[in-house]
Amino acid sequence: MSATDAFASPNLAEVDRQMNFCNACRYCEGLCAVFPAMELRRVFTPGELDYLSNLCHNCGACFYDCQYAPPHEIAINVPVAMAELREESYARYAWPRALAPVFARNGVWLTVGAALFVALFIGGFMAWKDPQVLFGVHVGEGAFYKIMPHYGMVGLFGAAFLYAIVASVMSLVTFWRAAGPIEGLSAISVARAMHDAATLRYLDGGGMGCMHESERPSDRRRLYHHFTFYGFLLCFAATGAGTLYHYAGVEAPYPYWHPVVILGVLGGIGLIVGPLGLLATRRERDPAITSANADGSARDMGTAFIIMLVATSATGLLLLVLRATPLMGITLALHLGVVFALFVSLPYSKFVHGIYRFAALVRHAHEQRVAHGAPAAAPAPAAERRAA
Repeated sequence: MSATDAFASPNLAEVDRQMNFCNACRYCEGLCAVFPAMELRRVFTPGELDYLSNLCHNCGACFYDCQYAPPHEIAINVPVAMAELREESYARYAWPRALAPVFARNGVWLTVGAALFVALFIGGFMAWKDPQVLFGVHVGEGAFYKIMPHYGMVGLFGAAFLYAIVASVMSLVTFWRAAGPIEGLSAISVARAMHDAATLRYLDGGGMGCMHESERPSDRRRLYHHFTFYGFLLCFAATGAGTLYHYAGVEAPYPYWHPVVILGVLGGIGLIVGPLGLLATRRERDPAITSANADGSARDMGTAFIIMLVATSATGLLLLVLRATPLMGITLALHLGVVFALFVSLPYSKFVHGIYRFAALVRHAHEQRVAHGAPAAAPAPAAERRAA
């Protein structure tokens, strides 16, 4: 029985329609986590459909395997339906919800505008106060804080980061509750989800790779996701280590061989290669499995997030190169402006995609343990499934 008529959102109704057909067919059950999770249900609530859409990794394998895909009149296209609902879910669970549509309509312009505004504010304030400070050459420990005092950085960016954390946690709680309560969540399920997230287990198209330009599989999207994910973690580690060193009495900037610099450089490279690679693969992806929402325009928060990640890394690496020159002050102001814009836009950008997906993986691991009494086995490779 379908609950399609009860859904106010056309995307919810469409995913519900397709999941009911898929539940009857079950040909794709070995491809990813979505289909085993789907099979545990006969009627889908809106929250459960949002959960399934965020569990989907958009590998595209089910589209090419499906005998009911377009041009068939039933028109099953799970990758597109899930992607459109997933994008919608980011705004549905955003906190405060009133801000989500503003970013969704003007994602690129708002984030870039915020970055430039903060950069001009910091640079203009320093230039007005003392141009020699902004355009002077500063070397040695504490050089950055001659441009902007440490307490000023902590106050401004600490508040922005704290806001991003609170807004993201509130969104996650709403998303988790919408999919329904669960009992007896174990550390084993969380560990399973952490492994699946760290390895991008379900971005392999059932074992062969992600479908990209056609039904020929490729691991390119998986590789660029890894560059982005681990680049972000390395940058976070560099920031955390830098904080510890600062309060231990060793102030930035640090020499090139310093662990903080090494972590930051490696992370910065990852956050340039990964996002740009993802943007390139998005443009090359088969239009049949590409959501119309991912158009690369100023309305696309996915594009805005990629731009801000690249800009954060590029300005950070540029600051490393120019830190002992008269351009250090301008570069620092630009870098801080980009970081600030990244922080305030995180809860309304594609960043929440990672948070919701991890939550979906945790729920999936728990459901499979309850259903089968043990951690879910890895999906059978597509070649073996077809042979069977």
